[in-house]
Amino acid sequence: MSRPGEPVCYQLRVAGHLDEHWSVWFDAMSLVHEADGTTSLCGSVADQSALYGLLAKVRDLGATLISVEVVDTTP
Repeated sequence: MSRPGEPVCYQLRVAGHLDEHWSVWFDAMSLVHEADGTTSLCGSVADQSALYGLLAKVRDLGATLISVEVVDTTP
């Protein structure tokens, strides 16, 4: 787990396959097209406010949010 004030790595999963150009709009998060027809957006998020901003972008895009998970990056 990260320390307070450190960025946290998140994985957001949305329904459908998003074009790669959306990566820039989603603050340069990596986009991965999954075999089940969903898209995973993965990347470092500075704080809860930034996470809410990403969730608002999913809403504004009209995409269906399937899940939000913290990705443990500790060795």
